[in-house]
Amino acid sequence: MNVTATSPVQGRAITETLGAASHGGRTMNSGIRSGILVVAAALLLSSCGQFEQTEIRRPQIVTSPLAPSAAKTVEELDATTAAERDAAVALGAAGRLLGETVASLGDVTVPGFWVETPLATEEGPGRLVYPASGRSVDVTLMPSEGGSSRVSLAAMRLLEAPLAGLPALEVYELP
Repeated sequence: MNVTATSPVQGRAITETLGAASHGGRTMNSGIRSGILVVAAALLLSSCGQFEQTEIRRPQIVTSPLAPSAAKTVEELDATTAAERDAAVALGAAGRLLGETVASLGDVTVPGFWVETPLATEEGPGRLVYPASGRSVDVTLMPSEGGSSRVSLAAMRLLEAPLAGLPALEVYELP
C-alpha cells in the first residue's frame, strides 16, 4: 500500500510504502519477513535445550549449641573451655609442614579448633603456627574445595591473629 503525504518543510510529495521493508533498494514482502522471524525464533528456542541445567545448592545449616543472636562478644561466641584451650596450645609432635596459607575467620557458630584449607587432603589432626605472634595451636585439618583457608574463632584467638585480618599461617599435619 502506498501513502502520499506533503512534506511541511519543502512542500514536496513523499511516497512511502507500508507493509514492506526496504532493503538496499529492494522491498521484502511481509510474508517472507514473518517466515524468517519464525525460523529464527525456532532456532533460538531449539538451542535452549542444549544448555545443561544445574542444581542450585542451598547453604548447609550448621547447628551449634550457641544461638548467634544470644552472643554479643567474642568471648561469648568462643564456646571452648579453659582446659580445651590449654590442651590446644600444649606443644606436641612437630608434624609435617603442608605449607603456608592466608586465612580468614571461619563460621563463628561452629565451635572447636579447626581449619578448612586446600592444603589438607583428608580430615585429621594438625597444627597452625602464626609466625607474627609466635603462637601455635592444635586443630582439626579439614580439606576445603575453595582456594582459601578458614580458621575457627577459638583457634584464631589462641594464635592471637587479627579476627578481621588475613593472617599468613603455617599448616602442619600431625601423626
